[in-house]
Amino acid sequence: MTSTAAALLMDRLGLTEEELCRVLGLDPLSVIAGELEHKPQLPILLALTEEAAERVGEDMLRRWLRAQGPAGRPLDHLVAGDFPSFEDDLGTLVDRGLVVRGGGERGGGEPRAGG
Repeated sequence: MTSTAAALLMDRLGLTEEELCRVLGLDPLSVIAGELEHKPQLPILLALTEEAAERVGEDMLRRWLRAQGPAGRPLDHLVAGDFPSFEDDLGTLVDRGLVVRGGGERGGGEPRAGG
């Protein structure tokens, strides 16, 4: 794996440099230097996220990563190294899509236009 692969994961998920380093358990210089061959999670995460990106699109994938899901925020699972939970989160996204729940009625209880 190269720093290009790390950049692809970073772009696909919309990760910051700090988040990417936490996910991979590396310092920024190791990522830049491409010292990633001993990090098996990188190719696995690329493979796992590829299907989701194809199914829902990369923009939706980036939004989903930071959204509160049924089992918590996928980003929290990812940076904590809880890859089984992150994989479950991805499965839910692929199966159900991004579910956005409203926070109640809008406008102090006034009906929506057209409704």
